[in-house]
Amino acid sequence: MESADPAFRYEVRPEDREHVRRIVASTGFFNPAEVEVAVELVHEHLTRGAASGYHFVFIENDGRLLGYACYGPIAGTAASYDLYWIAVDHATHRRGLGQRLMAEAERLIHEAGGRRVYIETSARTQYAPTRRFYERAGYRVEAILKDFYAPGEDKAIYVKVLPEKR
Repeated sequence: MESADPAFRYEVRPEDREHVRRIVASTGFFNPAEVEVAVELVHEHLTRGAASGYHFVFIENDGRLLGYACYGPIAGTAASYDLYWIAVDHATHRRGLGQRLMAEAERLIHEAGGRRVYIETSARTQYAPTRRFYERAGYRVEAILKDFYAPGEDKAIYVKVLPEKR
């Protein structure tokens, strides 16, 4: 039985490669090559640490990883960050874990001096719930790149401006 309140974890562990693989695959949104990209970012962080540019926040309950977010600064910018991945195990959808992960990633980005967060996603119909999630979190469409992923599959780029640091 799981405890009542999942907790954040910031340390990346070797076993997170398989946990991330399981979570991303469970969503049903990503092909095997895309799943491997998610796992590769964990590997990069384990190999190079913060120098990899990939930072993680995990949410877990009683040692079971339920979801994660991966973000990092955009090279050549003063205060812009990419949110590369945010995923929650399909079995735990609709529990507010994605919202908690998003808020925590934004807090960490803001704490690091980030001012703008960018998210890229497919404009396919399948991703409509994902886009609504971003919009509910305060992101707005900044650009649509036609036929980016494949003919007829556009890329939507979202942005959110974080508040000024006090």
